[in-house]
Amino acid sequence: MRLSKAGIAGLTLPASKTDHIEWDDTLPGFGLRLRSGGKATWIVQYRVGPKQRRSTIGDLRKLDPDAARREAKRRLGAVAIGRDPRGEQLAALAASRITLGSIADAYLEFKRTKLRSSSLTAASLYLKSRFKPLRELPVNQVSRRDVAAQLNEIARTYGPTAARNARSTLSAAFSWAMREGYVDANPVIGTNKPGGSNSRDRVLDGGELAAVWRACEGAGEYGTIVRLLMLTAARREEIAGLRWSEIDLDRGTFRISGERTKNHRELVLLLPPVAMSIVEAIPRREGRELLFGEGAGPFSGWSAAKRLLDARIAATGAPLAPWVLHDIRRSVATHMAETLAIQPHVIEALLNHVSGHKAGVAGVYNRATYQNEIRAALALWADHVRWIVEGAAPRVVLLRPAG
Repeated sequence: MRLSKAGIAGLTLPASKTDHIEWDDTLPGFGLRLRSGGKATWIVQYRVGPKQRRSTIGDLRKLDPDAARREAKRRLGAVAIGRDPRGEQLAALAASRITLGSIADAYLEFKRTKLRSSSLTAASLYLKSRFKPLRELPVNQVSRRDVAAQLNEIARTYGPTAARNARSTLSAAFSWAMREGYVDANPVIGTNKPGGSNSRDRVLDGGELAAVWRACEGAGEYGTIVRLLMLTAARREEIAGLRWSEIDLDRGTFRISGERTKNHRELVLLLPPVAMSIVEAIPRREGRELLFGEGAGPFSGWSAAKRLLDARIAATGAPLAPWVLHDIRRSVATHMAETLAIQPHVIEALLNHVSGHKAGVAGVYNRATYQNEIRAALALWADHVRWIVEGAAPRVVLLRPAG
């Protein structure tokens, strides 16, 4: 019998059966499956090697015989050239169950022992919270448009810096997923960086640094952190995660273990009095080892705090051109070299860098830590900050070489 509208009009499930297939006599492998309860579906059956496959085409109520026949011919034609329609259906179904959320969680687990605690916390925030609207999507269906739209939303809500960091984190997760074989492409590639490029050459001039310093007055923990960053040129995570056990108030030092530094090398800073006076003014909280933040972790909420600080600066009538917190570290190093003539090897040691004069073989033999030079450089820098903020004459006099 040919499965046509007229041919199937009187078809019913045979007595005593709950499942029956009526095959088309003119197209081998094309059939109509009848089940108890009145359900009827079009199917196609074929062989792939020794295995017999059966693939569902659609419901009789939604697909007429002519349309079902055309789809059956298409699938049987695919089999003839070596494809497996049912296998492709199963693969697509399996792929649809691998969501962006499951891949993101697997990536975070992979990175658990490879990232610093603060970096892992930030990555988790971006992948679990900022990209939450995309987490239920099959990972192989996340499009560039999806990513771009969500990045724009993150930028509107949390600022362009947060959006850039979120973009970088998601791109890293997709790159890992590609190497693991979960996806074939990274949809983050080709999306715009929110707020333009993330420049690495922004140096705040003296007036800008003074504006930032003044705006920190009364700006809470964030203001305190920014002032310490300005006086030490440390990284923000190093200051935000400061512990009382890392501070020697008598000697005036920060001693940050390699577990908390980017290059895993201990950082020791011998600080000027103004920096220690800022630390001494921070109230100790009973049972809390960390100087900043709430709960179990260090200070967080960077984007919101930065927006408030920028608003305070703008209220003075002299808003800064776009800048990020890391620009302070670059600015301190640049002014130390250009304005105060501090030697490059001292600045490198202060920044806890292993490059330049201590790169390669030189670093193997030169184990000097330059602690006295670092103390002098930070004292000179603190005096320079006081001068640009207050207009006061320097108390530390720089003796430049003649010539």
